[in-house]
Amino acid sequence: MKTVAVRTIKRTDPDTTKALGCAGVSTVHEAQGRIGLMKPYMRPIYAGARVSGTAITVLAQPGDNWMLHVAIELCQPGDMLVVACTTDNSDGFFGDLLATSARARGVVGLVIDGGTRDVADLQQMGFPVWSRAISSKGTVKNTPGAVNVPIICAGQIIFPGDVIVADDDGICVVARKDAPAARQTADDRIANEDAKRVKLAAGELGIDIYNMRPALAEAGFHYVETLDDLVEFNGIDCRNRD
Repeated sequence: MKTVAVRTIKRTDPDTTKALGCAGVSTVHEAQGRIGLMKPYMRPIYAGARVSGTAITVLAQPGDNWMLHVAIELCQPGDMLVVACTTDNSDGFFGDLLATSARARGVVGLVIDGGTRDVADLQQMGFPVWSRAISSKGTVKNTPGAVNVPIICAGQIIFPGDVIVADDDGICVVARKDAPAARQTADDRIANEDAKRVKLAAGELGIDIYNMRPALAEAGFHYVETLDDLVEFNGIDCRNRD
């Protein structure tokens, strides 16, 4: 592995990045064909955070947060730190001091397939983190890794400048080249869901809005009035259980 930091990267434009964040993880995931979700073990350290940013990627060595310090120098406002490790590790790579430094550079949050700590301080700061674990165990600064190179974080490949959308539902990655199309599809999906929400609130049923009844009948599904009408279901006698 080359130990290197790439200084200059192409970033997704800020308006598209912000719009995808407003749409939210679930909508963006659906909008781009149900791809891009990081593994569900990646959880926010506190509830209610919802952000999007352009990825500054970090490949760290286990138990070593040296590359996070390197990465912060290269951050710009609107960036999001995304950290992978060369092997599974849950040590506390990141805490309130690094968050203070990152925020001064305009970083909007952190995604780390590893551990974080100082959770109460981070929450008080309003600095959102999605992590594999919470651990008080400290790290060292001994072995170089890499910054702004392609990484695999929690099952997703991420290039510098890709969009990261994160909220209580998890984390979704949108490739920089696909971001404009994902934004348009997400906007269309939101408008469609808003219309359905009005109908559902008025008492209309999803089974009718989605025209499910013909498909149910074709699949062999049917209704009966009472259990007695079944006689038997999966080997169980359903007749007159009173």
